[in-house]
Amino acid sequence: MQTDWNDWIGRKATSEDVIAPWPLAALAAMLDRDEPAPKPGDPLPPLAHWLYFLPVYRQSDVGPDGHAKRGGFLPPVPLPRRMWAGGRISFEAPLRVGEAATRDSQIVDVVAKEGRSGPLVFVVVRHAIRGDAGLAIVEEHDIVYRGAAPAGVATPPPAAPVDAAWTHEIEPDPVLLFRYSALTFNSHRIHYDRRYVTDVEDYPGLVVHGPLIATLLVDLLRRANPHARVSRFTFRAVSPLFDTAPFFVRGHPAPDGRSVHLWAANVHGGLAMDATAALAPA
Repeated sequence: MQTDWNDWIGRKATSEDVIAPWPLAALAAMLDRDEPAPKPGDPLPPLAHWLYFLPVYRQSDVGPDGHAKRGGFLPPVPLPRRMWAGGRISFEAPLRVGEAATRDSQIVDVVAKEGRSGPLVFVVVRHAIRGDAGLAIVEEHDIVYRGAAPAGVATPPPAAPVDAAWTHEIEPDPVLLFRYSALTFNSHRIHYDRRYVTDVEDYPGLVVHGPLIATLLVDLLRRANPHARVSRFTFRAVSPLFDTAPFFVRGHPAPDGRSVHLWAANVHGGLAMDATAALAPA
């Protein structure tokens, strides 16, 4: 496997989109929120920018895993498993329904490592999104490529915190996973093709999307504190979740009220995602 990916660092791409109301209405329906229909000028809720600037690739360009074939903007890493490992997002100004927006993307780092389970390649992509008010969102998106699952029993994840002030049980049935895949034009087969995900990638069930888990964490915060304004959100995927069992999204505000610790836990209490939301002053 190629281990020197320096030629890909600095690669850039630009995309444009219009902040249409329909994806926001569909997201609210998927989250089971009773909200009025979005109208021009309404601000996007945190992480809803993931519904825009979607990669629309032709059917003939789809690879065997359902993603676009390797190459193009992202480096053609030959490892079979690709996952959204985490990210850091700063909300500088609101994006609003009806705006035309531009996203400038750049690969800022590519690192190959040898992990306990085999080779790994980490890719960091930085996105800068601008709307009518100028710079709105700066995001660093961490992608990890892994080899095939090693034989043997998987290492259990660390224990999740137990001091939650808020908690909500999520039933990740195939319909929920399908609806999020449809919202984000995500055709990765690990989220809907049970034969593929168990026979080829050797997972025990359909994989819950990392961005969906992060969205559910922010939704928990929005329900607990509807007036909170998130200025920065960081999250890290720790272990995968599957449609074979419920999981829990939980949170606890910091004593000073300036941030919130959020996390997702599997049904056995193992940590699946760890996140922090910094809050802007009221």
